[in-house]
Amino acid sequence: MCKTFLFDALREATDEEMQRDSSVFVLGEDVGHYGGSYKVTKDLHVKYGDLRILDTPIAENSFMGMAIGAAITGLRPIVEGMNMSFLLLAFNQISNNAGMLRYTSGGNFKIPLVIRGPGGVGRQLGAEHSQRLEAYFQSIPGLKIVACSTPYNAKGLLKSAIRDDNPVIFFEHVLLYNLKDDIPDQEYFLCLDKAELVRLGSDITIVTYSRMRHHVMQAVDILVSDNYNPEVIDLISLKPIDIQTIVASLKKTNRLIIVEECMKTGGIGAEIIAQVNDNYFDLLDAPIVRLSSEDIPTPYNGNLEKATIIYPEQIVNSVKMLLS
Repeated sequence: MCKTFLFDALREATDEEMQRDSSVFVLGEDVGHYGGSYKVTKDLHVKYGDLRILDTPIAENSFMGMAIGAAITGLRPIVEGMNMSFLLLAFNQISNNAGMLRYTSGGNFKIPLVIRGPGGVGRQLGAEHSQRLEAYFQSIPGLKIVACSTPYNAKGLLKSAIRDDNPVIFFEHVLLYNLKDDIPDQEYFLCLDKAELVRLGSDITIVTYSRMRHHVMQAVDILVSDNYNPEVIDLISLKPIDIQTIVASLKKTNRLIIVEECMKTGGIGAEIIAQVNDNYFDLLDAPIVRLSSEDIPTPYNGNLEKATIIYPEQIVNSVKMLLS
């Protein structure tokens, strides 16, 4: 085991898979000589050359289309978005091509494509650089979506995503790149469709993902000191949602709080509520509580920005209210 930053864990995963398989390559803006906006591809161009660590023009729709074409022909491209919000410029390619071509080709084509990069609310990055796009892509058939939250799961998930024969959107949070954690020395993989049971508990189920996992765990420290015993689930897989792990927890706790950085309207939390209400309503002893970001463009002002997203004290208050 060794302590590793999250951005280094992603770099290790990319390096190991490129070394193992010559069909794996990276493309995106400034991924080569600059090493990527958050240094996930630092120095890899020295090892693999400029054709496998390929710097592209600022033209997301063009290089996304090129990556999908490369995947069809048998390569395994990893597209880095300098900021995930810029990938809205390639929404047509991601939805109509990456998501659907395996089906519309009658299974003749596989699309082994990873689309990864930073997103989420940072520190005063402004509205256009603070977007959470998970809800945008959630309804597109044919895509898998994961959100890493620790260096350990970042590496294991990325290695699995690169080897998958379907398009995977891989969300990283801009404020988690410098998070440090123990990484095993031996090779390992994590499932792309399984949630992680972060903490066992009996009083209430808290479901979360990405950066909010860490806000939830700060809240849990306070709750435990006040004699509450919450169970915590990190979704990790946003498409498909591992509803069975949530249901297994609800059978013990009968209460559910969802904590997300996504906007409330049409977000991941909304989908979980719909699935639970449709199929497992009898497990609930209280209404589901959803703690989500405000439905507004994220302000640049630091105090206003903070007011748009969820912090530990709000989670603590909501748990106490639901259990009172």
